[in-house]
Amino acid sequence: MNEPAELSGFRLLADRYRNKGTAFTSDERDRFHLHGLLPPAVEDLEMQLDRVATEYAAKRTDLGRHVYLRALQERNTVLFYAYLSRQLESLLPVVYTPTVGLACQEWSRIYRREHGLYLSWPLRDRVDEMLDQAIDGQDMDVVVVTDGERILGLGDLGLGGMGIPIGKLALYSAVGGIDPARTLPVILDAGTDNEELLSDPLYLGWRNRRVRGDQYDELVDAFVAAIARRLPQAVVQWEDFAQLNAHRLLDRHRDRVSSFNDDIQGTAAVTAAAVAAGMGISGVPIHELRLVVVGAGSAGTGIANQVAQMLVAAGVPTSEALNRCWLVDRNGLLHSDLPDLQEFQRPFMRQWDDVAAWDDDNDGIIDLVDVVRRVGPHAIVGVTGQPGLFTEAVVRAQAEQVDRPIVLPLSNPTPRAEAIPADVIKWTDGRALIGTGSPFAPVVHDGITHEIAQVNNVYVFPGVGLGAVSVRATSITDGMFTAAASAVGELAAYTRTSPSTALLPPITEARSVARHVAIAVARAAIEDGVASAPPDGDVADLIDRVMWTPLYSK
Repeated sequence: MNEPAELSGFRLLADRYRNKGTAFTSDERDRFHLHGLLPPAVEDLEMQLDRVATEYAAKRTDLGRHVYLRALQERNTVLFYAYLSRQLESLLPVVYTPTVGLACQEWSRIYRREHGLYLSWPLRDRVDEMLDQAIDGQDMDVVVVTDGERILGLGDLGLGGMGIPIGKLALYSAVGGIDPARTLPVILDAGTDNEELLSDPLYLGWRNRRVRGDQYDELVDAFVAAIARRLPQAVVQWEDFAQLNAHRLLDRHRDRVSSFNDDIQGTAAVTAAAVAAGMGISGVPIHELRLVVVGAGSAGTGIANQVAQMLVAAGVPTSEALNRCWLVDRNGLLHSDLPDLQEFQRPFMRQWDDVAAWDDDNDGIIDLVDVVRRVGPHAIVGVTGQPGLFTEAVVRAQAEQVDRPIVLPLSNPTPRAEAIPADVIKWTDGRALIGTGSPFAPVVHDGITHEIAQVNNVYVFPGVGLGAVSVRATSITDGMFTAAASAVGELAAYTRTSPSTALLPPITEARSVARHVAIAVARAAIEDGVASAPPDGDVADLIDRVMWTPLYSK
């Protein structure tokens, strides 16, 4: 990042990355012509943080708190990240899930100031020009991009999806130590099929129905080509794309730019880590795992794939590892007689002849409760966005067959969760090990406090980005994500103090988790041949030198 000496006066105060506000010293105010533009008091970062805490406490709604923090982020980067880093546990639900979902819904009403790159389909021939304007000659380390079609469990929010890349990148910096001046949020505005947005006079996006097929690919291809030309060393994270495009775009572009899909790979890695931790608490060897995943889209199949890789690493043959994972979608268990199965679902498809006896009413659909009764899964995972899908009958059927049922209702935001932790604890007489996508308070049952792990991708993607950026990985390999899952699982085991302890480390340890993950990911990148070892061979030291800390420059 360039030194503040290049700017002065109002231009310096308007630069979010260089502005110190009232923390500019008297000498700096002389040097940069700031006297009269600031109140006369000179404060340090700690005093500013006290003021931020006071202002934040005065906000009465989570959306109001989100808007306040976003405004702070646009005004003073260091102050925002210093506050976020110190209060991560309480601020995470406000900066990101679940409040970011509401912010995306209200994006056209809470928009304040430019941040990031808006690429709309009518200007697809000018993507290079617009990218140049956005980066202004600066290199970027991480780019997060969405098209806004499948935001959390809320569906098509069009241009409002921009809140997701901005929120993700806030965590890349606060948790992963990526310099925020070297990050770029991007929205691919290909239109929206959301009728409410199309009829809203305040909607800020391209007011048109979504383009599909080759037209849609024109915009995505132009974006990828521009990144490959102008930011060839950047890591690109695909975020919240609909099932129709998520796998396809990852496969199409992962070799053109160093990229990954967090909904597929990040969710998979942290979920696999939580499942492994739960098996450890249960005392059941990981190679015996039986898993049911509900929701056979991008996230669900990604989880199943990652767990299968974990089983292979534990010595289970590949074909058997895939068969340890049962996938259930809206039409029940995936089987060979179901029409229109996607190619990425087929590795987990059961042959109909093998499961036909499970179909009690002969309608060709094997319901979730029947799958659970037949399989006896150690873990059930929900990524459907359908609240209440893990019914009492489903959970009790699991708990009848395993001592410590692992129950992971992961859908976001909170109202979309497949089950409420308190209910699961009650239905299992306190035996369940629970992880959720959004934060839930601990549950007290029979005098025992049960921590509810937040199975949040924040345990994975900041470390993956940091590790890849540190060694300049030319690709994000499957091995790097397996290394990330193992690293999180190792820390979960290390921090476990009792059977009721959460499946994952406390969120307050997220930055140290990111460092641990980054080291593992960087080493995996080197082993996979997509990066070179640092000259001195010390990957951990390299990671420490790369990590950015929110402190004012002298």
